[in-house]
Amino acid sequence: MVPDVHKARRVRRVLWVGWCLGWWLAGALPVHAAPYEVEPESVGAQDLLALVEEGAISAETLSALLALRRTGVDLGLASRASLYGLPGLTYSDVDVLLRSRGGDSAAGGALTEAASRRLAPFLDVRTPGRLSGDARLMMAFAASDGLPPPLALQVRAGGFAGLRVGLLTSLARRTLEPPRREARRRAFVVEAPGTSVMLPKLYVQWTGARASLLAGTYRLGFGQRLTLDTTALPSPDGFLPDDNLRPPAGLERACLVGGAGCEPEQRLSDVTPDFRWDEGFRGIAGTVRGPLGTGAALSLTGFGSYQSRALARHAVLDRALCPSSVRGVCKAPDVWVRVAEGRWEKLTARTLPGMFQELAGGGNATLALSSRSHVGLTGWMARPAWGQEGAQLDFQPTARYPAGGAFGAFGLDAAWGRGALDVFFEGTRSFDAAPGGGGDFGAVQRTVLSGASRELELSLRYYGRGFANPYSGAPSGPDALEGLRVRNELGARLRYLHRDEGAWRLRGQVDAWTLPADGAAAGSAGTLHARASVRGDLQVRPWLRPSLQVELRDNGVGGMGACADGSLSEQEVADLCASARYGVTARVRSDVAKGLTVSLQYGHARVQAPETKGLRYDAQAVLDVRAQPLASLKLHGRLVWKDQDLSERSRLQQELRTALDVAWRVSSAVSARGRYAWVLDLKDARVARVPPDPPRHLFHLELETRF
Repeated sequence: MVPDVHKARRVRRVLWVGWCLGWWLAGALPVHAAPYEVEPESVGAQDLLALVEEGAISAETLSALLALRRTGVDLGLASRASLYGLPGLTYSDVDVLLRSRGGDSAAGGALTEAASRRLAPFLDVRTPGRLSGDARLMMAFAASDGLPPPLALQVRAGGFAGLRVGLLTSLARRTLEPPRREARRRAFVVEAPGTSVMLPKLYVQWTGARASLLAGTYRLGFGQRLTLDTTALPSPDGFLPDDNLRPPAGLERACLVGGAGCEPEQRLSDVTPDFRWDEGFRGIAGTVRGPLGTGAALSLTGFGSYQSRALARHAVLDRALCPSSVRGVCKAPDVWVRVAEGRWEKLTARTLPGMFQELAGGGNATLALSSRSHVGLTGWMARPAWGQEGAQLDFQPTARYPAGGAFGAFGLDAAWGRGALDVFFEGTRSFDAAPGGGGDFGAVQRTVLSGASRELELSLRYYGRGFANPYSGAPSGPDALEGLRVRNELGARLRYLHRDEGAWRLRGQVDAWTLPADGAAAGSAGTLHARASVRGDLQVRPWLRPSLQVELRDNGVGGMGACADGSLSEQEVADLCASARYGVTARVRSDVAKGLTVSLQYGHARVQAPETKGLRYDAQAVLDVRAQPLASLKLHGRLVWKDQDLSERSRLQQELRTALDVAWRVSSAVSARGRYAWVLDLKDARVARVPPDPPRHLFHLELETRF
């Protein structure tokens, strides 16, 4: 049965009791918290992508680590919030770094040798007054490609007068032009994609003692990430230059259209996609800071952005095709592509570039009473502008942007700390012009107990059903409402970290949340979700470093209920039906010899999913070998076997992936890297619902120079 009102009320009471219990645990248990799931052994882009494929880190952690790796953190100038974004540091560790700046003998030094090695890729060690920078040329291709390979070039430089510049340019072969609306067809039309040179990221930044200014592409965030955050960092503190990109992680179908628009062999063939990137803000951002009275400081940040944004086809609403009274059931407009002279075909599912222009602006004012106590105000507003003539366009309910016109948010954040305790809070009111909307409230509260190499965090959150803030990065469950995760949620999360350097490490998280109001399906209010994970790493000997991870996920706690009869829609199944995953992963790492490390990992999971109408068992095994035969040469081999249902071979993901990575330091200023991956689809062609992919051969080449 669909959960009734009384059951929903009982679930809410249970969660409130959990909140109170969490507060008691915060003062009673000697456990501690960390902002990232694991501390990566290697932080190269491909290594981090591999961790995402394994499920070891989230996509948000990937984005944060890549951003940190590109921008770097200056240990001598960074704020407490920025330092906390470095992986593995607790607030206690950060406070030691801050005290060491002033020559406090009680600080006991800055970083240990092990921490320095671990954090080296994330640190900014440029010498002021000296020109320095780097340039990276990247190429990806596959043996099946019938097109020239995509290219990307990243360049950054700085050092004189506090200036820093950076750019990202790419050779794209499959990127569409912005579509235009054709009144006769009552649909969009685009020309077939062709080869073009793109310049999506470019910035110039100046940093002074009490001010900084950036013109170009950037990310920014403040407070507890509730009102505004596009950085993905656990504790953002202002703006960052943005020149990040995502290398192709796999292949895509060569044919972009349906019907008979492609030859039979093209419909079945794959091709390497272009390099991709996130569309952040583009414009101007600046910060001014200075003392205010005795022991206090005021920081003012403002930004303005005019950015062209892409949108998935299914997220576009054409009011000419559908009156506003039936907006909830409007079909997305078709997109036609010219495939030959006078011949058009429908575009298959695709993200459409340049669908609208977004004008956005806002700012933040923060009064800091100390490095641990502050009060801040953040506000911003954005307005979309649709450029297609003769079209009345808007966002579908499933889009992450609110429909109707302008939208934004305004919030207050505060922090206070003393001794081992830090308390953080942010409350926000969003606003929009969506039909039946208008905005709602959200709140995040964090309590952190921190010690040397150990930390505990309890985080409480509430997001109203109408809290439609597309630029909020606050913590939330993976479920989404109308394209947004930070919405319609009441939850609590307990995270912990305990590290004994050179001996063992323990980290874990417990997260529970419920829906205060109905989601996309009626009767989903009160649905309870829970997730928990714990990972322990032992450093017994260099040749024996075992680890064990246990993960529990339960969505829609209480069983399958009415989901078994198949009478619910796909969206109702996602909102109301229970699913669960219980998994365990064992890993052993061994430093076999100097310059040779071998790791072996196996994971097994029991999965209950409504779409499979029963239980299934998943498995994954990983063999990882790293060798350094020469000081200038590093080799990395990786073999991954993955099976999402051990009982049969007709569906889901079942593959064998092997990769070889070679990094060669040609000189002190030039290095090269090559990666080859071979992917074999293990589904049985005789019974598979979709024919298995042929063996794929993928290549990634990179040339880097530093100056």
